Amino acid sequence: MSPAPEDELGCKPLKPLDGGWGWVVVFGAHISIGFAYSTPKALSIFFKEIQKDLQASYSDIAWISSIMLAAMYAGGPVSSMLVNRFGSRPVVMLGGLMCGVSMVTASFGNSIIYLYFCIGIIGGCGLSLNLNASLTIISKYFLAKRPLANGLAMAGSPVFLCFLAPLNQYLLNKFDWRGSFLVLGGLMLNCCVAGALMRPVVPPRNQSYAPQKKVEEQPNDSNKLKGNSMKTRKKVLDLSFFRDRSFIIYLIGNVMFIFGAYAPIVFLSAYAISQGVEEYSAAYLLSIMGFVDMFVRPATGLVANSKWIRPRVQYFFSFAMIFNGMCHLLCPLIKSYAFLVVYTVFFGVGFGMVFALIFECLMDLMGNERFPSAVGLVTIIECFPMLLGPPAAGLLVDVYNDYKYLFFMCGTVIVAGGLFLFVMNIYNYHMLEKENAAKNRKEKSQKLREPEPDEHLSIGDATDL
Repeated sequence: MSPAPEDELGCKPLKPLDGGWGWVVVFGAHISIGFAYSTPKALSIFFKEIQKDLQASYSDIAWISSIMLAAMYAGGPVSSMLVNRFGSRPVVMLGGLMCGVSMVTASFGNSIIYLYFCIGIIGGCGLSLNLNASLTIISKYFLAKRPLANGLAMAGSPVFLCFLAPLNQYLLNKFDWRGSFLVLGGLMLNCCVAGALMRPVVPPRNQSYAPQKKVEEQPNDSNKLKGNSMKTRKKVLDLSFFRDRSFIIYLIGNVMFIFGAYAPIVFLSAYAISQGVEEYSAAYLLSIMGFVDMFVRPATGLVANSKWIRPRVQYFFSFAMIFNGMCHLLCPLIKSYAFLVVYTVFFGVGFGMVFALIFECLMDLMGNERFPSAVGLVTIIECFPMLLGPPAAGLLVDVYNDYKYLFFMCGTVIVAGGLFLFVMNIYNYHMLEKENAAKNRKEKSQKLREPEPDEHLSIGDATDL
């Protein structure tokens, strides 16, 4: 890998372009993020067959998606470090290669532990490279249109889920789960193509030779560049974020959401089958969710970009979480397939709103410069609820032999997280206003205490006379 351009090393940030090649980058991010978020969900189509073949429990089988998602989130700091060093393009291409290899090798597995390693760890690490690198390069290409760009890129998850769910059911019926994994491994190599589209941001032509001149004039600039690179690496796990009240509030609410977010998706198809729904119809529930999610994410980006919502985007985020959790609390009351479709539609709306805003809210709080380090820290912390959520839900199914407790648990945790964010954001903004007012009063009092420059001059003149 060659080093990243100057702006990606943090030496001289460039003004975001807000268009042009940036839309091609958004398309590439749409593909890589689509695979990153949809693969752990769409793999649930194979869980029933894998469970029978390898004689595993509900909790055991849920660990596959759980480990994959946890590895995807835990790899955030490493991904951020690689992006800061080499840029987004080679990192996404490497991630795509790892994803393809993981699915191909998993097709030869004969134990659940082997699948944990191949799909969970190798595949999850590959998805982590795809996700963080794609989000970072979008923040470099966009500022004013960033919510829309993020919404379009994050829409890759529902688009891919919409097509992968029925495709996986078709592949399962044709080739069994092992042959299906071989096909999916080939499909995931398209992330390498997506990564090739992520051209680094380059300075304008009239500035392109400035760094070279500086090196000629000042021989020590190469040492400064190395120092900047070392500082960038240190900031990958910048613990100073824990002194930021806004960051702590965001992190707690986000962790609560992540704990309950994925278990309903992992078990949705199995729950529908337990209610007497045919297998293809159960798989299409994921497609319906993906189809709704596909339109909700960019629409949410447009709404979040409006002048009324943009200053209040944190409150919009908390509303989306509460809406999402309420859907899960009502799901166990549903018995017919028609009402399951209605639940899936509302679930897709809530899920799409949250994930269209989840990184936009972090960018809003931390800014473009601090975002790569912040997202790395957030993702590594989120891997713990991501790891524990689906297996805990699967354990409830094993213990009670009923899916309704799964939905009650997830809905309660998510609603609590949304309410926490709403209340604490009101408190946080109130405290920020008080702190800013106190700071302004302090600055005014300091100015009043300082003597006027003219007074010094008049005293000096009188002494001379």
